Amino acid sequence: MAKVPLVPIGRPSDAFLDASELDHQGRGSAEREALLRERRSLVCAGWGEKYVERVHKKDKLTTRERIELLRDEDSQIFEVGTFVNWGRNFGEQTSPAAGCVTAYVRVSGRWTMVIANDNTVASGSWWPQTPEKIERAQEMALRLRLPVIYLVDCSGLYLPEQSRSFPGRTGAGHIFKKNSLLSAEGVPQIAGVFGDCIAGGGYMPIISDRVVMTEAAYMVIAGAALIKGAKSLHLSSLDIGGPEVHVAQSGCADERVPDDETALKLIRCEVEKLPASAVEYYRYGVEAAPPHFPSSELSAILPCDHRMAYSAEEVLARLVDESLFWELFPDRGREVMCGVGRVQGLYIGFVTNRQGLLDDPEHRHAKKPGGILYKEGIAKIAEFSRSCDADGIPLVWLQDVSGFDIGVEAERLGLLGYGSSLIYTNSTNRTPMFTVLLRKASGAGYYAMAGMPYDPVLQLSTPITRLSVMEGRTLAIAAFNAKLTDDFEIETQDPEERRRIESEMRAVEERIEEDMDPYRSASQMDTDDIVALDELRSWIELFAETSYQATGYRRVKNPRIWSLHDLAAISRNRS
Repeated sequence: MAKVPLVPIGRPSDAFLDASELDHQGRGSAEREALLRERRSLVCAGWGEKYVERVHKKDKLTTRERIELLRDEDSQIFEVGTFVNWGRNFGEQTSPAAGCVTAYVRVSGRWTMVIANDNTVASGSWWPQTPEKIERAQEMALRLRLPVIYLVDCSGLYLPEQSRSFPGRTGAGHIFKKNSLLSAEGVPQIAGVFGDCIAGGGYMPIISDRVVMTEAAYMVIAGAALIKGAKSLHLSSLDIGGPEVHVAQSGCADERVPDDETALKLIRCEVEKLPASAVEYYRYGVEAAPPHFPSSELSAILPCDHRMAYSAEEVLARLVDESLFWELFPDRGREVMCGVGRVQGLYIGFVTNRQGLLDDPEHRHAKKPGGILYKEGIAKIAEFSRSCDADGIPLVWLQDVSGFDIGVEAERLGLLGYGSSLIYTNSTNRTPMFTVLLRKASGAGYYAMAGMPYDPVLQLSTPITRLSVMEGRTLAIAAFNAKLTDDFEIETQDPEERRRIESEMRAVEERIEEDMDPYRSASQMDTDDIVALDELRSWIELFAETSYQATGYRRVKNPRIWSLHDLAAISRNRS
């Protein structure tokens, strides 16, 4: 019988970092993580206490209070899209988290995707990027077959910005197509309707399998104000589309309950009727276990300075159960590391970049920089990715990549072809893939290692992530190449022109540095969220459990017959 040969990796941090290094690197991360916590708090506050009080005066709960009551007591909420629209103003208004909370929430022992309008932000209106954020969450649920819970309290589009959220391929109407696709794939959808549900907000719950309405809720195509203007009728929105109408008459809702708390209890009961999680089955009798080395040390192990090296083994040792790992092809393409470990007792494949100077087997006595993709490493992780897909093993990509190797030799070796093979593989995989941008995510390396354009189920950044085609200084040199010598010096002898070119190059470099800020990426949905390094283990636990929760929609081989065993056997024979 083929066994998964997990072996111990990693060392205590004091064996490779002295106290001063641990302190220095830890302080650098601590500042960024404090900023992350501060900004999360600002987002969670919505439009502030005044609007919280306004909700409470209506005898309703705020959206985040509803989610707290909905979740299992012993579980963590994993919010995604926290920083969508961060730093953007719409006239004099802001839209924290695009006025919508999307989160992985465990309910009645099952992971679900909760999509909830923030009723403290313009009564749950949809802003620019709100539809895209909702659709992204629906896509995550579809890929993992997670039940979707809608907590609907939505007064429709934020009308002053309607031109940026109503039309277009991913505009507000695309939400309802996603509702339909989830339904077509048999993914359970449950809606709680808690208040204003006008226009799109009214359509959102209708395709759900179960719809619960509180006495304060209504669902209407057009609200009372619009009907009064159009038809001169004096009615309230509750008269037009309240629970009396939709539960007792139209049949558009299933249950009528007195208040928010009762609705949430009923939703929990509905989730409990669904098939239980398959996680225990796919543990194959193994208990979940924490890493042997604490994941809280990751903030000190990964230097904030992207030019400094660290050990990929030490990072993985703080992410996988008991710090046990099976590395595939350890002696080939050493600029990348790939293999299998357990997380929460469940098998997960990992791919990550090694840093620092590495031996170059193709050139004796030579070294090559890590963090770059070379021919053999690209071929290695492409084959590993294909095998994980064949075996049904979920894949985590831990990116710290500067891009592909470049130059005459790289082209002669056919890197374009090898890179295309990797891109093809990651574009066609059906196994769940998750991407974490640890530090650098640059150039085509970001694409090839399952970056956002290649549809990972979820992509996370950290407070030290830098996402760009290339670094600011390098890009400035490329942009002004025609005005530089072969040694990248400004060619002109005119002092005034030299000063102008220097100033323009500096402006380009500074702008690119700003663009690489992870909050900029999260604001425009180029990454799903920002998480602290010491939170990575808990997020990868979520990856594992959500990947294995549902059954029957993808192939999951038992570990005796993995393709990976064949690859390992062939590799040993060749060496």
